[in-house]
Amino acid sequence: MVRKAFKMKVYPDQHGEYYQRHQKLWPEMEHLLREHGVLKYGIFLDEQSSELFAYLEVEDQSKWDQVASTEMNQKWWDYMAPIMETNPDNSPITQELSEMFYIEK
Repeated sequence: MVRKAFKMKVYPDQHGEYYQRHQKLWPEMEHLLREHGVLKYGIFLDEQSSELFAYLEVEDQSKWDQVASTEMNQKWWDYMAPIMETNPDNSPITQELSEMFYIEK
């Protein structure tokens, strides 16, 4: 199992829309994530900075790496691009975070 964390940024006037889109996550998108080994995935918002903190646990890094190239994922990126900072291909601009501490019971 692999733990991953990264930051993204939503536009300040789009917090509500970002939340709503994730509450109505397409079933096909959820299936894609689970199919590619996602065990846990959470996204948190710092309302002051509009930064999003994402944490996920995946079964296998190589399976996770395949998600980005799928048609469904690229469709999701296109859907989300108007409300967040993105790269030219509409993928979210992300900053990977290094794990500094972890404890589990």
